[in-house]
Amino acid sequence: MENREKYKEIFIKSLSIKETDFTDDLKYNEIPEWDSIGHMTLMSGLEEGFNISIETDDIVDFSSFKKGKEILKKYKVNL
Repeated sequence: MENREKYKEIFIKSLSIKETDFTDDLKYNEIPEWDSIGHMTLMSGLEEGFNISIETDDIVDFSSFKKGKEILKKYKVNL
């Protein structure tokens, strides 16, 4: 599976949303599923899925699907 597709799948699975409800414009706290609990589930899913350890500052800054792509570049995850 390509990294971009994997990234999207981790979002859908971690936040328990339907694929039809997914958009590249997802932002933290804009949907009920992406609350603080959903956020930590998402971070855990990303760490496991890409075999990385995300720093606390990056977890806090991870505010949208698009911002997440920028952050993951720091961990050499090319999307």
